Amino acid sequence: MFEKILIPNPSAEKPSSLKPRKGVIIGLGQVGLACAYSLLIQDCFDELILQDIAEEKLAGEVMDFSHGMPFLAPTDLKAGTVADVGQNADIVIITAGVAQRDGETRLSLVERNISVYKSILHDVVKYCPDCIILVVSNPVDILTYVTLKITGFPSSRVIGSGTVLDSARFRALLAQEMGIDARSVHAYIIGEHGDSEVAVWSSANVGGMKIVPDGWDNLAKDEQDKLSEIYFNVKNAAYEIIQRKGYTSYAIGLATTDIVKAILNSQERVLTVSGLMTGLYGIEDICLSVPRVINERGILKTVNLTLSEEEEKLLVESARVLREVFDRVTF
Repeated sequence: MFEKILIPNPSAEKPSSLKPRKGVIIGLGQVGLACAYSLLIQDCFDELILQDIAEEKLAGEVMDFSHGMPFLAPTDLKAGTVADVGQNADIVIITAGVAQRDGETRLSLVERNISVYKSILHDVVKYCPDCIILVVSNPVDILTYVTLKITGFPSSRVIGSGTVLDSARFRALLAQEMGIDARSVHAYIIGEHGDSEVAVWSSANVGGMKIVPDGWDNLAKDEQDKLSEIYFNVKNAAYEIIQRKGYTSYAIGLATTDIVKAILNSQERVLTVSGLMTGLYGIEDICLSVPRVINERGILKTVNLTLSEEEEKLLVESARVLREVFDRVTF
């Protein structure tokens, strides 16, 4: 009956030369679902594959999303795997893994999530050999490094979501304190996405005006206390959210979408993603976050951010913490 409704146009038989934007999300827990929702409503992909071991739940989620398609730009949404329908994806987003428990550090998730990743990455390498892998699962820095080593991909094509979310939290809390739009605050969190992360106060600014213009040591005690409180709240935000609602999801979904858009649209955007360090600040052969330029090739460049002596010391310590953990794991 549908043949009478839709009449083919003979002049449209030649396929389009434009390559569809294709993505895969592996792992449809709360974070994966938030990523999928954010990516769909921001029209990031022409084709999006959702993969999860809980097949019945996955089918229900895809049905639920598909019923909202009349409100969105067209996206070919499918439930499946990299092997059956996800071949040759442009970006593979991995959110799979065990959830962080209340009171559990991100680094304590290492052993449990490495085993999950080993089972996933074989098919990614086989069926999406030219993709960019975006690691979102925690501990993101360790799993980004593990992904790099297991896949053998160039370091430009293995990216962790890193401290993109931490930097957003930093900007949001600073903006809240100053009563301005968070988009007008420019500030970075670097290092580990976790307990050893570093706030870069030396370059944090609003409209070019530094928040700490004369250095930390020249701040009054009450100003230091206020800024230290903001940093503490940024660093511990995930723990507080997990304690209150059981998981984090919405903000990391938005952060992931920001990274995806920078890749697909070749924005050459500076984002604090996690990637391989190759000597900057004396740090080598570990993944952590510093500002990096992102385009369609992945990590194009790393920003040589000028740090204070104390900030550089803390960043090196953050790298040491990550190296110590990684040296204890096997994969």
